[in-house]
Amino acid sequence: MTLSFLYLAFCRALQLIRLVGRSDTDLAVEIVMLRHEVAVLRRQVHRPALKPADRAVLAGLSRLLPRRRLGHLCVQPTTLLRWHRDLVAKRWTYPHGRPGRPPIAEGTTAVVLRLAKENPNWGYRRIHGELATMGIAIAPSSVWAILKRHGIEPSPRRSGPTWAEFLAAQAKGLMACDFFHVDTVLLRRLYVLVFIHHDTRRVRIAGVTSNPVASWVTQQARNLSTELAEQTNPVKFLIRDRDTKFTSSFDAVFAAEGTRVIKTPIRAPRANAICERLIGTIRRECLDRTLILGRRHLQAVLAEYVEHYNAHRPHRSLSQRPPADSDATPPTIGDADAARLRRSDRLGGLIHEYRIAA
Repeated sequence: MTLSFLYLAFCRALQLIRLVGRSDTDLAVEIVMLRHEVAVLRRQVHRPALKPADRAVLAGLSRLLPRRRLGHLCVQPTTLLRWHRDLVAKRWTYPHGRPGRPPIAEGTTAVVLRLAKENPNWGYRRIHGELATMGIAIAPSSVWAILKRHGIEPSPRRSGPTWAEFLAAQAKGLMACDFFHVDTVLLRRLYVLVFIHHDTRRVRIAGVTSNPVASWVTQQARNLSTELAEQTNPVKFLIRDRDTKFTSSFDAVFAAEGTRVIKTPIRAPRANAICERLIGTIRRECLDRTLILGRRHLQAVLAEYVEHYNAHRPHRSLSQRPPADSDATPPTIGDADAARLRRSDRLGGLIHEYRIAA
């Protein structure tokens, strides 16, 4: 600040020396122009932002002018008094420390959160003991406060796996199902029962009907169980919601094959997120862009789309590979030739599939 003030004062002194040697006419014209510029700036800026050095220069130069000449300047006597009050307040205002106990170090907090995450059956007392063996000095109440502040439940409530952990661990033998409806051109509502395997993302359309009664739903479950019996990896769990279309006879068909039916919580679509996302994908990519005439038309459209979904459509969870070819790795092409690009149309050109010709 001192160097800035000295520099500004030196520049203003040179300007005063230069003005002394100029004629009165030039000086008067320049003053009129400067006053007009100041008036224009005042219309745009209500209160100019001044640095401490600017304030010191303006305060010093104001002592050289008579009081009657200060009326049209931006620095008024009241402004000088306010600046002085600010300096006095800053001089006698001392910084105060943060009240209360000193905060816990971020590294200690990270260690506590890691221990709680990796050991869900440890309470705050057990975590405190583990920290003591490592030489980290912290009170047990502080460990409890850290866990509560980050939304971590006590050990009995977080000992069980979360939905994400459960799905990741059981994906090999996990399947989900759900209903979705389609309105035809004649405003007739059709219901579709869809299944999806969590590990391979393979989709199965069980059936389409306008009246999903218990007997129809149970028959679709029998048909699917017959197909699943031929697989080497049995389905251990089936996720479904609490729709009344799924009756006890539907669950009994899968229970006879050794499959446990898991019902999602009430109004919790995220518990069956993969199947819900599949239905959204079918709607966005196919059904929302097609006028369905009837049940047979819907069956044909869904059959062709499911073939595209299983055989060609890439999936992020499968490293951008389709479900039917998730284990294969295509050859890497450094510089693709656009002339060798081939396109295949599905659903009358609604969906495009691309490949590089040999």
